[in-house]
Amino acid sequence: MEKIINSYETLYVIDPDLSEEATKALVDKFTALIAENGTVGEVAEWGKRKLAYPINDKPEGYYVLVNFKSEASFPVELERIFGITDGIMRSIVIRHEEKNSAKAEA
Repeated sequence: MEKIINSYETLYVIDPDLSEEATKALVDKFTALIAENGTVGEVAEWGKRKLAYPINDKPEGYYVLVNFKSEASFPVELERIFGITDGIMRSIVIRHEEKNSAKAEA
């Protein structure tokens, strides 16, 4: 059976109170984890930004956006690991829909 590879995007927010070394270690950890289970595209570290609402009484967080391709089973595991990792305040994984090049004529 052929493996289905999908395009995904994940955005996660790291606790801003962590040291630079700890923040870098988390970014490297998740980039390596994604690379082991798929293909990493762009990794954009947005840095510290104000949150829409306080999380754990913190008004800001360190944002990281990663585009990647993997099998359909990996994002569930990635979300699980985000959930049990200290220092991750919020995370989301989104699958990109493939755009149809052929449009129906009206």
